[in-house]
Amino acid sequence: MPVEKMDRRVRKTRNLLTQGLIKLMKEKDVKDISVKELSDLVDINRGTFYLHYSDVYDMLHKIEDDLFDQFAEVLKKDLKDTRQISSHYQILLDVFTVLNQNREITQVLIGPHGDLTFVNRLKSMVKTQLENIFEEEMKEPGSEYLFAFIVSGYVGVFETWLRSDAPLSEQYIAQLCTKLISPGLLDINSLLHPIE
Repeated sequence: MPVEKMDRRVRKTRNLLTQGLIKLMKEKDVKDISVKELSDLVDINRGTFYLHYSDVYDMLHKIEDDLFDQFAEVLKKDLKDTRQISSHYQILLDVFTVLNQNREITQVLIGPHGDLTFVNRLKSMVKTQLENIFEEEMKEPGSEYLFAFIVSGYVGVFETWLRSDAPLSEQYIAQLCTKLISPGLLDINSLLHPIE
C-alpha cells in the first residue's frame, strides 16, 4: 500500500478518535473515558485504537504534545527582536492562531473536564518565553512576582478567549494583550524598582 494512502488512513483514524475524545470530554473527565466507549462512539474496533495509542491517556498526551510542537514552531520563528512591541504582537498572534486552529480540542482541555497538565504546560511555555526575553530582569529581587502576574494574565486571557461563544479575532485579542502588557514590558525596570 502506498505510504501516502497509509498516512491518509492513519490521519483519518486519528482525527475520528480525536473528534470522539472531544465529544466525550465535553461530558466527562478523561479518567472516566474507556477505550471501548471511545472506539464504539467513532465506530472503529479497539484493535485499531491500540495500533495508534496504548490507552486514552496516551492519546491525550500525544494530542497535547502535537499542540506544543506547534507552539514551539511559532515561538522559535518569532524569537527575534523580542523586546520590540511589534514582536510581542506577532508572537501573541501566532499563539492565538494555533489555539484557534485547534479550538475544539483546546476548549475541552481547559474546560471543566479538561486536563490541568495542559494548562500548566501553557503557563510553563509562557514563563519560558518570558525568561528567554528578560533573562537579566529575571535575576532581580521580586521578578518572580511580576512574571507570575504576567503568566497568569496571559493564560487567563487564553482561557477566557477559548471559552467565548463569539470570540474576538486573533488579531484583535493579540492587539489587546499587547496594549495591556506593553507599558510594563517597556519599563520593566521601574516595575521591579518601585519608589520607596
